[in-house]
Amino acid sequence: MRKVYNYAAGPSMLPEEVLLEVQRDLLDYKGSGMFVGEMSHRGKWYEEIHNEALSLFRELMGVSDDYYVLFVQGGGSTQFEAVPLNLLSEENGKKADYIVTGNFANKAYKEAVKYGDIACVATSKDDNFSYIPDVDSVEYRKGTDYVHITYNNTIYGTRYTKLPPVNNLVADMSSMILSEPVDVSKFKVIYAGAQKNLAPAGLTIVVVRKDIVDNGTPLPFCPTMLKYKTQADANSLYNTPTSFSTYVAMLNLRWLKKFGGVKEIEKQNIYKAGLLYDILDESKFYKGASRKECRSMMNVAFTTPSPELDAKFVKEATENGMVSLKGHRAVGGIRASIYNAMPVEGVKKLAEFMKKFETENK
Repeated sequence: MRKVYNYAAGPSMLPEEVLLEVQRDLLDYKGSGMFVGEMSHRGKWYEEIHNEALSLFRELMGVSDDYYVLFVQGGGSTQFEAVPLNLLSEENGKKADYIVTGNFANKAYKEAVKYGDIACVATSKDDNFSYIPDVDSVEYRKGTDYVHITYNNTIYGTRYTKLPPVNNLVADMSSMILSEPVDVSKFKVIYAGAQKNLAPAGLTIVVVRKDIVDNGTPLPFCPTMLKYKTQADANSLYNTPTSFSTYVAMLNLRWLKKFGGVKEIEKQNIYKAGLLYDILDESKFYKGASRKECRSMMNVAFTTPSPELDAKFVKEATENGMVSLKGHRAVGGIRASIYNAMPVEGVKKLAEFMKKFETENK
């Protein structure tokens, strides 16, 4: 049984049910006599795992046949370069717009700048990334190959509640994938590192429109491994995959389907986030890092009246079985990442601790 509740932003906790299945299969997966990480990725045992994971993801995410689902490596950060390398068009002047709403959004923008005419058309840097710019008032440039957003900002605890009104949208969904329903048809590309809401680090998922892959032309210097067509043509098995992460993703996707799917987990996620935000709204002791209208359901960031009390909060929470609550080094404070796998009981325990800590430290 678990001894702590892990609020890490990623790698993050996995459902206990999934971990027990991993434990069961560790030495002998389904009578194969092998650990999944030992299997040939060309053999029947792994092929079944791989294809089931792809199929379950497509089903739960609601991905139509108009899109490829790719399992690749390199984390979401590698997609900061793969996206412009695959989507920028020489004919269109290699133009793309970026909305910068946090650390990872800014990193994506800086990588893309190397490859074309890339513009930051909106940012929330002026208020420490505490909000999402009004997407309807942004002046998007005409003739761009895509508009890039980071859907949920892990460090600052913000998320988009409304999408930019464009038809060429690309989104980094690393820290909210499968936590709420998303209309995939509104996106040109979706990508997500799996280590926050799906599997151990290593696996990255890319959902990309087939016409882009089948008819598009990547930039001439795009590496073979970063070409979406390379992965699509090989069913994401061009080279040795992250087999263990894919296996855990399969188990986690089974767990999510059993739970009731994305619509049901969203209900729980709204409830969990509400337990913490209600405290922030009622308290004069705690201060939330994000504006109410764009609060993240996955990452609740806040501070106490001083850095010293922030440190005391983290220390005492750890002593009470709630770990990894220290805020990101870029902003400090406290951050509770409450992804799909975080049970309601864990959030209730944190909420009670917050109330107690406030009473004792006013």
